[in-house]
Amino acid sequence: MVEEGFSQIPTWHPAVDRVIPVAIRRWRKNWFGSETRQERCDFKRLVQERTYDVVIDAQGLIKSAALITRIAKGSKHGQDAKSAREPFASWFYNHRHDIDKQQHAVERTRELFAKSLGYDKPESYGDYAISARFLSHLPADAGQYLVFLHATTRDEKHWPESHWRELIGLMAPSGLKIKLPWGAEHETPARAAFGGRLPARRGAVKTQPAAGRRGAGRRERRGLGRYRSQPSDRCARQA
Repeated sequence: MVEEGFSQIPTWHPAVDRVIPVAIRRWRKNWFGSETRQERCDFKRLVQERTYDVVIDAQGLIKSAALITRIAKGSKHGQDAKSAREPFASWFYNHRHDIDKQQHAVERTRELFAKSLGYDKPESYGDYAISARFLSHLPADAGQYLVFLHATTRDEKHWPESHWRELIGLMAPSGLKIKLPWGAEHETPARAAFGGRLPARRGAVKTQPAAGRRGAGRRERRGLGRYRSQPSDRCARQA
């Protein structure tokens, strides 16, 4: 189960045979509306079609535990109250695991899965196991280009648009094309459309479609450009 805006990503892994999108971000805008109630009912039906050997809440949030993990059929695992981002989330788990907080978010998730499924967490660096899919589906115009990741989840982390224009200008002599992902729907309209404004000014800049329609946009990258006003786990995962 994954938020609908990211539901394409798990399908890239060869071991994933089913993805159930959830739309909490969208539903909460009109939680008791008739369409939302129907979607929530359909989601619950899909979740409860199977009884799972293990249900793992990788987020450790009250919303994920109470609205999703709670209704799933199976032995529920998650972080204990000392480890979870929101301690009350642990109330919804049958098995609570102590996860070291002094490590990267991805490593925390790997440790949680290892303890939930009963194997030793590998000491080697994690492999997302999706590169083979991209290399076998390269687009006809695959080549060297830069991807500028301008989106953030909080307004105070946004880099001014003028700075992005300046950076694009500085990269022009390299001859590399620049690709910009389209803004997320939950962002303000002005920020979400940011990627669509620059191509008109710079012929070397191309805006990629939204994640749900993309897939091919991440198949080959020469470099990544991202500015955040402060470090974050998501920034580290992109590095």
